[in-house]
This record gives sequence, structure tokens and C-alpha cells, in this order.
Amino acid sequence: MRSALSITLTLLCLSGFAQFDTYFENKTLRLDYYHSGTDTEEFYSIDELLEEPHWGGSKTKLVDEFDYGNYKFEVYDSATNKLIYSRGYSTLFGEWQTTAEAKQTRRSFSETVIFPYPKNTVIIRFYGRDRYNNWTKNFEYVVDPSSYFIKPERRKEYPNFEVHNSGDPAKRLDIVFIPEGYTQAEMEKFHADCERYASYLFACRPYDENKDKINIWGIEAPSEESGTDIPGENVWKKTQVNSNFYTFDLPHYLTTLDNKGVRDLAANAPYDQIYILVNTEKYGGGGLYNYYSVTSVDHRVSDFVFVHELGHAFAGLGDEYYTSDVAYENFYSLDVEPWEPNLTTLVNFDMKWKNMVTDTVPVPTPASEHYKHVVGAFEGGGYEANGVYRPFIDCTMKSGKFDNFCPVCRRAIQRMIDYYAE
Repeated sequence: MRSALSITLTLLCLSGFAQFDTYFENKTLRLDYYHSGTDTEEFYSIDELLEEPHWGGSKTKLVDEFDYGNYKFEVYDSATNKLIYSRGYSTLFGEWQTTAEAKQTRRSFSETVIFPYPKNTVIIRFYGRDRYNNWTKNFEYVVDPSSYFIKPERRKEYPNFEVHNSGDPAKRLDIVFIPEGYTQAEMEKFHADCERYASYLFACRPYDENKDKINIWGIEAPSEESGTDIPGENVWKKTQVNSNFYTFDLPHYLTTLDNKGVRDLAANAPYDQIYILVNTEKYGGGGLYNYYSVTSVDHRVSDFVFVHELGHAFAGLGDEYYTSDVAYENFYSLDVEPWEPNLTTLVNFDMKWKNMVTDTVPVPTPASEHYKHVVGAFEGGGYEANGVYRPFIDCTMKSGKFDNFCPVCRRAIQRMIDYYAE
């Protein structure tokens, strides 16, 4: 006899699928736009709309439940003003606003949001956080899905291949591996690297026990040259998505500003997360929540970088270190609770991991041997030595140790896996 909980979950699932079928088609609408401004101002301008063939996301979890990210967008049915889809995300523009350069000049960054292809006219509303982490509406745009200006053309059409397949993309977390700096002669190496990085993922808790909830895809997209740009060493390569070290003048910050190129390649497979594998031995990487992750593939600690950056991009985890050089200035306001699930200023600790701290552990928690293996609130994190607290003395989000996520970060990752795979 089926339990009441099982019946309830089944009904909720059916209700979610019914909503998807009511409002959406089983493909993707992609909206590219430009995000411009300085450290104190920002502007949005529409670039283009594209129809893409795959929808890799959930068909039941349509409205964001986490409230993570520095930005979010909401999709409303125009006729009823009903919220039918939403997601939070972060961007390089948001990080750049906290750098010294943003005080001196104005820049534009290409950004993208994707959502299931609507059947009827929708309103897209873009939001950003103010200094108190409250949402403020920045921009609004109406999309008619029947418009002949929505482009169905594919600019970077390449074959995909399965690295790991566990089932229906609508009921799985789908990760797509993008090759960067692999020539045609190195495509066999890319296939091998995909297998290697899949093995890293499934050797790391809690991904290891969720192998049946994850799909991994690869895209066979060769570059003209091998490697990536290293501006500080005057190294420049012709590659698929124009990645580079020295982002914000940090030697090991490896990203790309070629957002459109990344999205064009990702469109060749159903995806929830984009991971760019860069064919270089130089140490580096980067990750932005619901945007993309990047790692160099052949450094000796690239397995650590791989899961660390996915922690940012997939689970919304913040950096827990505070001694390394960064380009950011006052990244966190100490009188505001950060949105990241593994950082706190103790302004509202109840909303974080307080329920995982036992009564015998003081808050704040001394970083002593006595508390080395317990969840607490240890000062130092989010690039600040004081005023920002992390859950554990050490964690993969703090130091260069593979398979070392603390209990709080593992819980955050598990919740996100379940969100995509239930």
C-alpha cells in the first residue's frame, strides 16, 4: 500500500508537469543581453533571442526555491501575470563592480538567461540585490514567442557524446563539458579528460552517492590552437571560447568574457550546468553561480579546483578562505547576512546552519584542536579575516583539499542535486 507521502509527492510531480505543459514547450528560449555600468550604476540592454533545441532543466521545479545569487530573473505569463519560472544567478559583471577598476570606468558584459520556450507572451523581470541583499527590479522585457526575430539558427553546431548517462535529462542534473584549447588532433585527449573529470566528481562526497542522478555530456568542438590566453606572459591562443588567465588582473583567475560562444556550444546538449575544461597545465579556474565553471585540466591539484569551482557554480557556495589575494573590495557587508549557504556574518544565523551546531559548541567557535571536527562558526571567510564566519575549520571551499567538503557544504550540494533530480 502506498504511503500518504508517496501519493502526495506523485500528485505534486504530476501538477508540476501539468504546469510545464500548460506554459512551455520542450525546448529552450535563450535571451542574451548586455549588463553595463560602474561600481554604483548598472544598465541592461537586449542583444538577441534564440531558440535552442534542448531543455535540460526540471519540468516540475520551475520556480526557484533557494534565493541564491546576486541576480535573479522571473518569467511571468503576460495574460495572467502568474509567475511561471525563475532562477537566481551571479555574473562577472557583479564581481567586477567590487573591483577598483569599476570606480574609474564603465564596462559592458554579455550575459544570458535561459528558460523553457513559452507557448504564449511572457514578461521577463530582472532583479539585483541592494546593499542589504534585498531584491530590486532593474529591468523588464516582453517576449512574444511567435516573433520572427527569435533566431533558430545554430552558430556552433557540434556533436555531443555521453560521458555518463543515468536517465531522462528532465529528471537529472545535467552537466555539459565544453572543450577549450583542444585542437582537432587533441579530441581524443578531450574524451579522456571528460572521463577523468567524471571520475573525480564521483570520487567526491556527496556526488559519489548521487551518481544515478547525474548526466554528463561532452561537446566535440576543436579549437584552432592548443591552450589558452595568458596575458601576463604575452601568450595568446585562438580557441573556441576565448578563455584567459589574469581575470581582474589575478594570475590564476581563469574565465572567459565570450559568453555567447560558451552558450552556443552548450546548446548542443541538454544542460543545467556548464563546465569549461581548459587544456593547460597552468593552475587556475573560476566559477559563478548558475553561470559557468572553469578549470585547467592538467595541473596536479586540478581535481580540487574542479569540485571547488563547481561548488560555486552549482551549489552557490562561497569562498571560505581569507588570506589569498583577491581583486574585490568590501565584497561582503558585515551588517548583512550573505546569501551563500556556507557563510554567515551572524546577523541572521538562524537561516543558515545553526540547526547543525550542537549545544556544547560556542558561537563564535574557537579554531582550536578541540573543535577541529565539529560544525560551528569559525571566524574568517569570504575574503575577510574578521566578521565573516565559516562552518568548519577546513573545507574544500577553504583550502586545496579534494573530497573535503564540510557537512554544511555537503548538505547544500545534496539539496541542489535533489532539486534538479527529484
